[in-house]
Amino acid sequence: MSRQIYLLVVGKLKDSHFEAIEKDFLKRINSPELVVQEVKASAENKEAEGEALIKKIKELSPSNQPHLIALSEWGKKMTSVEFAEWTQGLIEKPQKVIFVIAGAEGFSDSFLKSCQEKISLSALTFPHKFARLLIIEQLYRAQTIRLKHPYHN
Repeated sequence: MSRQIYLLVVGKLKDSHFEAIEKDFLKRINSPELVVQEVKASAENKEAEGEALIKKIKELSPSNQPHLIALSEWGKKMTSVEFAEWTQGLIEKPQKVIFVIAGAEGFSDSFLKSCQEKISLSALTFPHKFARLLIIEQLYRAQTIRLKHPYHN
């Protein structure tokens, strides 16, 4: 399958241990492929980061509106099996699917309004690099659930 899902993140991953784990999961995710895109964090404010995210989204999907999913503590909570079923529906969508992780200050209200969905990884709050790794791992887990691979057991 040549379809891709995108993970758009504010900031750069600066931990070699996390980078190695992320790289390992990214090699395994192929149904569909996951592409991580980083947007420079703004020292200014979350409004400026929101504008940078919108600019990057327009670069990734210039011809149509993608399906945007914000990772937010106020988003929908799912089990891993529910997440796998939900992502199957995303894969079948005709437009690009982009998951977005905000910077330290969170999403601007205007950016959140542009998203079709919000999901939560947990009721807990995680550092940015953990959230990034968690969504990647969950996307891999969802793939293994859909393919009936024993990883989830």
